[in-house]
Amino acid sequence: MGQRPGPGRDTFLDWLRRRIYLAYTRSVAPEDPLEGCVGFDWDDGNLEKNWEFHRASFWEAEEIFFNEPLVIMADREHAKTEPRYFALGQTDSGRFLFVSFTVRRALIRVISARDMTRRETRIYEQTKA
Repeated sequence: MGQRPGPGRDTFLDWLRRRIYLAYTRSVAPEDPLEGCVGFDWDDGNLEKNWEFHRASFWEAEEIFFNEPLVIMADREHAKTEPRYFALGQTDSGRFLFVSFTVRRALIRVISARDMTRRETRIYEQTKA
């Protein structure tokens, strides 16, 4: 899709700031969960689980954070020990993904990635208008 951040270009954070459509609900604090993020962190178990159950690769899950729009909401239901979020986004190939994640030590840690449900796709499509 576009040029990725790198030497002589925007920093990861600057690049994300310009491209993120951050959706807030009543229960979300007005702060950007990606503020200060510098990359991704993966657990080997989650890599295998996402591929085995959902056929979602780690690079597809990462791609949605670089494409717009990107819808991010707090996931209060699953935030037992740390803040959790979910993102609705599109891969470079046009696949619509739901990605559950947290942020640890300035890294986006993907917990799960799968295709969006019909309801999630409708929410995502509304942000494009």
